[in-house]
Amino acid sequence: MQSFTEENYLKIIYHLSLNNEGNVQTNAIAERMQTKAASVTDMIKKLADKQLIDYKKYQGVKLTESGRSLAINIVRKHRLWEVFLVEKLHFKWDEVHDIAEELEHINSPELIERLDEFLSFPKNDPHGDPIPDKNGKFDTATFIKLSKLKKEETGIIMGVSDHSSSFLKHLEKLGLTLGKPLKIIDVIDFDGSVELLLETKKLNVSREVAKHVLIKTSIDNPAS
Repeated sequence: MQSFTEENYLKIIYHLSLNNEGNVQTNAIAERMQTKAASVTDMIKKLADKQLIDYKKYQGVKLTESGRSLAINIVRKHRLWEVFLVEKLHFKWDEVHDIAEELEHINSPELIERLDEFLSFPKNDPHGDPIPDKNGKFDTATFIKLSKLKKEETGIIMGVSDHSSSFLKHLEKLGLTLGKPLKIIDVIDFDGSVELLLETKKLNVSREVAKHVLIKTSIDNPAS
């Protein structure tokens, strides 16, 4: 049985490993955990003793198969709880992360299986992230950043790569929410901002925003 802190470390190592083909460095873990490197070293030694990670001094860490399985299960619980909070309790998508951070530590496989069934086995959370099934398998759908689309291309908003409350509130204000169709009117060379048609409304979106909005392109797009 893992402590809440151990589970948080496993989840963070898992997320960091998605963007890193090699081992995850302790400094990166410390930054995400907002703690000192010495504290990270103490914890990863505990996780290594439990055979949840492989760790060699100065070479970073890597999840073992059992560690990866545990991490994915935590991710699954987190994302299912986010769906529940948004769909059933009507929280906004920028309000659910911290609550789900607490709920993900409930250790009841039966509860999670019933929750999954109650929600009709959702494939994605309210931010568009894929939800692993009970066997740890993910939907393999791939999306493109809004900033990568070209003039005249169309698509549907499917997710975000920035889950911060301030970013999600900004998207809500602009109307850039999941499931909305859009078409690129123009991409401005000067600053990389994007002019687009969102349903029937014209918008100008900064490059910083566009690079964190994930799009499923239409089948008839030349680039898709």
